[in-house]
Amino acid sequence: MSKEKPGFSTICVHGGERLDPEGGIHVPLYNHSTFGFPSTQALVDVVEGRKAGNLYTRFGHNPTIKAVERKLALLEGGETAYVFGSGMAAESATFLAHCRTGDHIVCIGDVYGGTFELLANNLPNLGIETTFLLGEELGRLGAAITPRTRIVFFETPTNPGMEILDIAAIAQTARAAGALTVVDNTFASPVNQNPLHLGADIVIHSTTKYLGGHSDLTGGAVIGSKALLEPVWAWRKNLGQIMAPEVAHLLARSLRTLSVRVRQQNENALAVAQFLATHRKVIRVNYPGLPEATGYQIARRQMRGFGGMVSFVYDGDAAATARMVDRLELFTIAVSLGGTESLITQPVLVTHHGMAPEERARRGIVDGMVRLSCGLEDIGDLLADLQAALDG
Repeated sequence: MSKEKPGFSTICVHGGERLDPEGGIHVPLYNHSTFGFPSTQALVDVVEGRKAGNLYTRFGHNPTIKAVERKLALLEGGETAYVFGSGMAAESATFLAHCRTGDHIVCIGDVYGGTFELLANNLPNLGIETTFLLGEELGRLGAAITPRTRIVFFETPTNPGMEILDIAAIAQTARAAGALTVVDNTFASPVNQNPLHLGADIVIHSTTKYLGGHSDLTGGAVIGSKALLEPVWAWRKNLGQIMAPEVAHLLARSLRTLSVRVRQQNENALAVAQFLATHRKVIRVNYPGLPEATGYQIARRQMRGFGGMVSFVYDGDAAATARMVDRLELFTIAVSLGGTESLITQPVLVTHHGMAPEERARRGIVDGMVRLSCGLEDIGDLLADLQAALDG
């Protein structure tokens, strides 16, 4: 690519790619665990960092892995990217790299249930404590940050309430206190939002979702400056959290269509949210693209699109909600999100099932809440499916 910065879709297709010596137009799958050298000195030069080269796949020294990392860094506007075996692996390596025993994390707003368990149950065993603030408690952030706080972490949009948090404002407060701002950008994807451009220090993705986009891979990614990611790389290497070359190859394939996929999902989700907002059996719709949404103005300022995720509260208890969900034909009952197919799940049964009922209630994750991942189907078919299920 030319020195002038190319457009986003061009980066999706060509970013990080190099013409294969055999003429392949994309970096091929190097399904190798180790790589050979012509001499001992050549090996030592790579080991000691004097020359670039491929050494051992667990270290990430594999052409297929490096290529997809270059592409991810370009898409998020970061200096460096590292890929992992899962989004949770990416999160855990980031927290462990930048926190020690006695350190502190502030987590704002709703987060994925697994992330909540990691912060609330696992990290305290290592002496790393977390203060949880609701999104509406953002005014308490300055007081919640202590001299021991190393990371301010949040998702935006949040899972499953679709709350929008002001990245630039939070990053400014965290930086003034000497803490890092770490943003999970999974729900938005780089198509809709680039947290690093808004002041965040590190961006995390579950590449299983929109970046993978076809429900056929599991992975994670961390993007940021080289200095901040060096300790993250060490944890990845020593915990064996590397993404397999086969998965990296699938991910690179998926990223080439990321822009067109997500833009269509944005369009479908907005139409779904607008439809749900008018239905008598829907109590509340959570989607940042609705003008009545609490975070609508912030979303307009920091996002280029509002995403493919919608949640709503059905007028019924858990059993009635399940019956409504069971009537759907095009929306598949399944966990995860971001694929070409539309999915539906009840957070209280799956993604946030492990959260204490009183904590779910505090966050508004009620029995009637339903989360939709809008896919690429014709919007008329999706709306007809919802209409039939809601009408019963």
